[in-house]
Amino acid sequence: MHWVTLVTNRLIWLAPTLFGILAFVFVLSRVVPVDPAVLAAGENASPAQVEELRQHSGFDEPLPRQFIRYIADVARGDLGTSFYTQQPIADDLLTRLPATLELSITAVLLAALIGIPLGVLAGLRRNSWLDHFLRMATVSCMALASFWIAIQLQLMFSMSFSWLPLSGRTDGFAPTALTGFMVVDALIRGDGGSVLSALEHLVLPALTLALPAAATVQRFTRNSVINVIASPSVTYQSAMGLPRRVIVWKYVLRMALAATVTQLGLIFGILLTGALVVETVFDWPGLGGYAVRSIMYSDYNAVMGLTLCVGALFAVLNLLVDILQAAIDPRGAA
Repeated sequence: MHWVTLVTNRLIWLAPTLFGILAFVFVLSRVVPVDPAVLAAGENASPAQVEELRQHSGFDEPLPRQFIRYIADVARGDLGTSFYTQQPIADDLLTRLPATLELSITAVLLAALIGIPLGVLAGLRRNSWLDHFLRMATVSCMALASFWIAIQLQLMFSMSFSWLPLSGRTDGFAPTALTGFMVVDALIRGDGGSVLSALEHLVLPALTLALPAAATVQRFTRNSVINVIASPSVTYQSAMGLPRRVIVWKYVLRMALAATVTQLGLIFGILLTGALVVETVFDWPGLGGYAVRSIMYSDYNAVMGLTLCVGALFAVLNLLVDILQAAIDPRGAA
């Protein structure tokens, strides 16, 4: 299928997906047995103040009218104002989103660099001692909670050996925010010290997220490699007398990695939510801390905006995964 047609079809499906997310967030916020006007006004507000805020915010209007106005506000980029920070929620999210994306992207890259080679080795050496060892190790990594891994890494590398920072995103003043990605901004400025500091702070939280993800990637890649090796096309290539290394590099890896790319896309989405817990442990200034504070202070608008933001990221990520998978295996471009 032509690339233009592929992208067009995916974009056509993206619009109703985003609308569905928007509707789901709105309905979910209205079925919660809590009056949003009471949350916005605060526990010390009088009934008259609550009623005035309800009328000012439109909470007294019929639900269809509230939904239409909500759609119009979101279309303008207006997600409301945070009750806690007293800042536009869109600005709060845009300020914190790069930190979460930097952490999640680094974790996905680490998971791919660790999991794919190990999965290929395990698949090519099925039922060997290496395969059994890797399966045992992956099951162990997948069974461990992220916050427990984070604490153990902090105790070992920060508290015991003092090799890596305990928390935060950098030492001293952060480089000028150009992209929001600390490492990239430091590289643009040519500040080697800031680059090193940002990388040191990034290692432990990224590794915390990457270990369970790498275990999932390794298992998925192993199964994909085994299935591809047993496929008729690879059997035919072997019967033709092609060297094993040619078959592995030219056929097995390409066919197996097409499915692994899809898995990586799903893992990245999972890491976005898993990063919320890890960010809290490492005091990482991303969406995690913002989400925790919003929930603790019953920041109704912020929770809605955050949910909508994460849902939209999932939808866009699935679009990118579909396009990348079609680039690796054109047979999937349908």
